[in-house]
Amino acid sequence: MSTTLYRGGRVYSPADPFATALVVDGDEIAWVGTDAAASVHADGIDEVVELDDAFLAPAFVDAHVHVTSTGLNLSGLDLSAATSLSDALDRIEAHSRRLRGGVILGHGWDESRWPEARPPHQTELDKASYGGVVYLSRVDVHSCVASSALVALAPEVRQVAGYSADGWLTQQAHHVVRRIALDSVTTEQRRTAQRVCLQHAASLGIGMVHELGGPEISSADDFTDLLDTVGPASGLDVVGYWGEGGGPEIAISLGARGAAGDHFVDGAIGSRTAFLRDPYNDAQTNGASYTTASQIRDHVIACSEAGVQAGYHVIGDAAMDLVVAGFSEAAEVVGADAVRAAQHRLEHVEMVDARARTVLSGLGILASVQPMFDAWWGGGSGMYAERLGPQRAEQLNPLATMQSAGIPLAFGSDAPVTPLAPWSAVRAAVHHQRPSERLTARAAFTAHTRGGWRAAGRRGGTLAVGEPANLAMWRCDELVVETPDRRVAAWSTDPRAAVPGLPSLADGSNDPVCLRTVVAGRTVYTADDVRAHHRDDRNTPGRPS
Repeated sequence: MSTTLYRGGRVYSPADPFATALVVDGDEIAWVGTDAAASVHADGIDEVVELDDAFLAPAFVDAHVHVTSTGLNLSGLDLSAATSLSDALDRIEAHSRRLRGGVILGHGWDESRWPEARPPHQTELDKASYGGVVYLSRVDVHSCVASSALVALAPEVRQVAGYSADGWLTQQAHHVVRRIALDSVTTEQRRTAQRVCLQHAASLGIGMVHELGGPEISSADDFTDLLDTVGPASGLDVVGYWGEGGGPEIAISLGARGAAGDHFVDGAIGSRTAFLRDPYNDAQTNGASYTTASQIRDHVIACSEAGVQAGYHVIGDAAMDLVVAGFSEAAEVVGADAVRAAQHRLEHVEMVDARARTVLSGLGILASVQPMFDAWWGGGSGMYAERLGPQRAEQLNPLATMQSAGIPLAFGSDAPVTPLAPWSAVRAAVHHQRPSERLTARAAFTAHTRGGWRAAGRRGGTLAVGEPANLAMWRCDELVVETPDRRVAAWSTDPRAAVPGLPSLADGSNDPVCLRTVVAGRTVYTADDVRAHHRDDRNTPGRPS
């Protein structure tokens, strides 16, 4: 196993806030300190990486990713940049011409951002695709628009919940056509999409992703291919969660870390399928629930007894009521200690009142959250306010409140819902649209690094001796200590506090650029301009000077 010295930079380490150098021995961090002290570690160094004042920090963890869908989106029809309905239709037509009759899989449309304020009608989709088979998932992936040709392949869709003759499908109707559409993807196309996604993640300083699979959103073959073949080949750490009820047996058989993840209690606010106590502000519906408190209870009991993580996708307040009831009843049966020991998790957790926070904190349930949801859809005039009204919308994504309640946080993107962009997520948490819910940069960065390792039941996310060597090297400007308000600024920004700085996330600042990503001591991504030399190089002996 090789040994690498990183020197001449700025190292983000709780062990030494003034560190400029670090040694990796095999898959662990062996030493952290200053350049001046690095010379004592010269013997046995195989490679020296010149940081050139770069910032060395723990690699990011994205705790909620749909790898295949993200890869397909990166290489296929991405409608997230469409500025209007007519623009989206033009993009669909151009893509259809390029495919020449192939199945069109697209993603990312968001009618709430368009002046027309509606998705394509099925007749418009048929015209733009020249009568082709088209599946276009909404940005939240909880509804879609489907062409006539796709619906014709699944005539049973007309008899299930969520079907609409205009082609905008939700609930079970969406699941039916999604399965038909994804069946068109070949094994090689799927693996290529997975590779594209993981390579992109590595280039962004992401060392681990949590894959959220399940029978409603992917297939067992897709899931096991990623965990057994593509993930290991990429060098990234890919942890899988399989969202299916009835206990942990199926998840365990597929190699999943837990019977958790996108195990749906409800849908999404944008598609009006999140389950609410009171009706939506812009439609006469309370959304939909896909499970019951008793089913949640039984699943959590089975998983807790087996020592396996359970978990759910939960967004609406009525859906959270079901979760709270289910977990509370499970704790009465197996005991709170058994529930806590299994380290269960919830995805999204956008509407969580005081009672729910008390239950989650008391049972040690982790919240896997997406700060970009607030950045994209929060605020007084955002989609949340349109769907829920300003008063309810203001309560969404209470990051600081959850942290203060003792609920562990792990950050993710829900890609392809929002893009893989970890610094943007940290920035969104620091600049939450509700000032009282803003996190310090340090807390947000921790949630996107160590929080993800904790969510998977692993050590990691800290640059300290004996910790796994999962790190990323960044080109950035000055390091600063950013705080959400003046109450904590005075002490935390004082140099005597020795609080390590992070790249500036102020408005107008640029995101850091990833130069190298290392997972378990193995380099999985390197930018072209990184200077490294090996001990046997002729001109550079590879020894600290």
